[in-house]
Amino acid sequence: MSGNIATTIKKYAVPNIPYLFIMWACLKLGTAFRLAEGANIGEQLINITDTLAPAFTSFAPGLNPFDWLVGLVGAVLIRIYVHGRTKKARKFKRDMEYGSARFGTSADIKPFINPKFKDNVILTGTEYLTMNTRPANPSNARNLNCCIIGSSGSGKTRFWLTPNLLQGHSSYVCVDPKGQILGQVGTFLKRQGYKIKIFNSIDFSLSQHYNPIIYLKTESDILKFVNALIQNTQGEGKESDPFWTKTETLLYCALLGYIVFEAPEEEKHISTLVDMINSMETKESDENFKNPVDYMFLGLEKRKPDHFAVRQYKKFRLAAGSKTMKSILISCGARLAPFDIGQLREIMSYDELELDRMGDRKTATFFIISDVDTTYNFLVALAFSQMFTLLCERADNKYGGRLPYHVRVLWDEAANTGQVPQLEKLVAVIRSREISLCLFLQAQSQLKAIYKDHAETILGNMDSVIFLGGRESSTVKEISENWLGKATISMQTESVTKGQQQYSQTKHPNR
Repeated sequence: MSGNIATTIKKYAVPNIPYLFIMWACLKLGTAFRLAEGANIGEQLINITDTLAPAFTSFAPGLNPFDWLVGLVGAVLIRIYVHGRTKKARKFKRDMEYGSARFGTSADIKPFINPKFKDNVILTGTEYLTMNTRPANPSNARNLNCCIIGSSGSGKTRFWLTPNLLQGHSSYVCVDPKGQILGQVGTFLKRQGYKIKIFNSIDFSLSQHYNPIIYLKTESDILKFVNALIQNTQGEGKESDPFWTKTETLLYCALLGYIVFEAPEEEKHISTLVDMINSMETKESDENFKNPVDYMFLGLEKRKPDHFAVRQYKKFRLAAGSKTMKSILISCGARLAPFDIGQLREIMSYDELELDRMGDRKTATFFIISDVDTTYNFLVALAFSQMFTLLCERADNKYGGRLPYHVRVLWDEAANTGQVPQLEKLVAVIRSREISLCLFLQAQSQLKAIYKDHAETILGNMDSVIFLGGRESSTVKEISENWLGKATISMQTESVTKGQQQYSQTKHPNR
């Protein structure tokens, strides 16, 4: 009760104390006016100067009602005037004129931290982020997507990726340059009950098998896979004419459509696609020449004229004469050359990675790549493009929209392992399915080089950005000007005027 009284006094009484002095002054003026000689108000106002001194001689107010009326009316009028001026005053944000950004404190990050250390993402040595994507206070909800930017040697892998792997609260998909991460954390994760999966593109003899064809179930899956394949095997140069890419796409869709929907199980692998292209002989002198693949599709057309593969192959044959077809087949052969290597054929003959089951149980999948030879790095992008789609579909179709185990994708060397088509859309929708993506870059410009105009959208869907240092100008400028914001500070300046007399002045303007 006493607290409420004190609050009321502080709110209403204290601000009005100055008006008591104003009322006293007006009361004294009323006394001076009353004592002034004159037959009318004008004469009294003229002679009021003679009575001011006697009126203000005594501090105590008199008891004359006229004096009190003048004092009260004067105080009220001045209070009304000040209130009106305050309402019409310009709005000022003191110490915030040029910006209000500041560095966060432990109190700012506390609502986002899980009390149980193990259930956090480690951002820095003192900042963490809870794995709970649906906290009690919705305003504290953050997605777990991260972008880690740091130049070579800044500690992206050793000081950020490895400690987060050791948290052991999710299923993990980790791109592992040189295989060092697996050697450091593999035994620990296995003891924690993780099922370890390894795709090793440095030494295929130490790798488990990955067959992308078995994940193709629909016509849409085929088209997505073909787009990912073309984008990640087109080389450094730009396509001079989209005609060649489009005709290749038709051919791949046709052949994969036949493999997926018509081939026996033991032939559903990428080697069958390579063999089919190798058998597509052409003769420039004979436009009516039919190769084995032509006869294969003619037979399928008789049985199933509306088959997806038949429709795509007819479009391909319509676009490609014998001479053009030869050029297209040469391009296809060059694009699929890595799949024609014996070791890779064997690795991709069947599947052990189970990309669609990563959210069913605690799994740690390592994609070991070479940091020197990037020949097979595109396989990571192929696997990731399938993995994101498969996990989202499994979350929706089997688990009501959320996977039982959160899947964290730790994509080290993201700029050197190919491009996932429509990543800007995937990164926006995977959060609700309990999937998160962490991109590791040496500079922000690397992401723009791969995803062009979509790079900003991808970064915009990452609530956490970790900057470990670097000298790339666009990255430093973006972080300092747009991410850190601006703050108002006080700047002390001193000016000195020299002459016969030296004059010095110090000012403290805001900047």
